[in-house]
Amino acid sequence: QVQLVESGGGLVQAGGSLRLSCAASELIFSRAAMDWYRQAPGKQRELVASIISDGSPNYADSVKGRFTISRDNAKNTVYLQMNALKPEDTAVYYCHGRVAAGITWYNYWGQGTQVTVSS
Repeated sequence: QVQLVESGGGLVQAGGSLRLSCAASELIFSRAAMDWYRQAPGKQRELVASIISDGSPNYADSVKGRFTISRDNAKNTVYLQMNALKPEDTAVYYCHGRVAAGITWYNYWGQGTQVTVSS
């Protein structure tokens, strides 16, 4: 069964840093595009960063220059390094994996990890 397990969330002061990790089942990781989403209270879930199998990253404008997504295929893990955190980064962060099988995309979600940035 495919599983994504996040870790690394917590409470940090504004300007601080956190690194999130997402460990994925080997079944999917090597072929998967991996994403980090976040959802703040009362808001829709939004895409924060993505990284495809060859390692090319993409970022939401709100986090460019502050967040870095990376992957270690040997460890089946994707990371989100978050620097210069702001109170508006407070949210539950979710790891998401998507794998294509023919013309069908399969989507997998982690359980989420809370990030709270105090002012």
